[in-house]
Amino acid sequence: MTRPTSRDVATAAGVSQATVSLVLGDKWRGRVSPRTATHVRDTAARIGYRPNLAARNLRLGTTRTALLVVPALTNEFFARVYTGAARIAAEHGFGLVLYPSPDGTGPARNPFASARAALDGVIASSMAADALDALGGDGLPLVMLDSDPTATTADAHVNLAMTDGMRQVTEHLLALGHRRFLHLASAIDTWTFHVRAEALRAHLGPHAELRTVRAPLSVDGARTAMEAALAAPAERPTAVVCDDDILAAGACKAARRLGLHVPADLSVTGFDDLALATAVEPELTTVHLPAERIGEQGMSALLAVLDGTPWTAPDLPVELVVRDSTGPAPAPGSAPGTGR
Repeated sequence: MTRPTSRDVATAAGVSQATVSLVLGDKWRGRVSPRTATHVRDTAARIGYRPNLAARNLRLGTTRTALLVVPALTNEFFARVYTGAARIAAEHGFGLVLYPSPDGTGPARNPFASARAALDGVIASSMAADALDALGGDGLPLVMLDSDPTATTADAHVNLAMTDGMRQVTEHLLALGHRRFLHLASAIDTWTFHVRAEALRAHLGPHAELRTVRAPLSVDGARTAMEAALAAPAERPTAVVCDDDILAAGACKAARRLGLHVPADLSVTGFDDLALATAVEPELTTVHLPAERIGEQGMSALLAVLDGTPWTAPDLPVELVVRDSTGPAPAPGSAPGTGR
């Protein structure tokens, strides 16, 4: 569908385009009756009219601004997303404001008295679809990153090939002979973690046992959860698939405290490929997510939306990076701490 124009609003409302411009530009007082102004605004909302803010700001010579909403400022992944988005924003004369909304489950508070007055659009990374109601409820252009692509509140979506990433993890571990798996899942209830869980179950299928343990997204939270999960030797997995590198670091720490060697007794994989992945010993086998690239595409998608251009793009590819935290499955009955 083509984007409705002010001319379409004028036709639908039965008024002149000049009247539409006065009303939507908030310059109607003393020139247009309140009843007509209300009728024009209602008509614009009904047909889905949205002003081309990019063209307006370019015409007026004003700075354009986008808001990047993330679940946390402490996670390196979101810092990289911001770097990529800011690069594209700068190339197109945009300022980019970074705003955290804890856990991405919302609702995110509106950081401005009027989002419409202050912003040209919003980019949200790894957020629940309804977490942005306070920001996007008035029709502000919204691009969702690493989020549910079926969410109708967003004007465009940019996603990573999470399912393929988990396929790469499972194929790698199955090839190493692992058949007893534990999924150390994030306790945060968002689409991106649901997709990882579903993909893990689907790709393991009948080939392996799978148990799931949830943990807060912190090293200490993961360590505590894993110590409990590994306490019973008879139920110990040979491979732990973690939703995040932070969780994987906690899993490795728990293994060491219990006298288990990684990967001789227990293989551990992460997700994200943060700097942490090569800071721990052994270095983590993990799925590399191109965070800067998703930020770049997110800003590009917002520019397209503001220009009235449909945005379509395939999921960004991800890649398994094999390091030292994974190895062959230990032999059945092997002594803990030896892998033999």
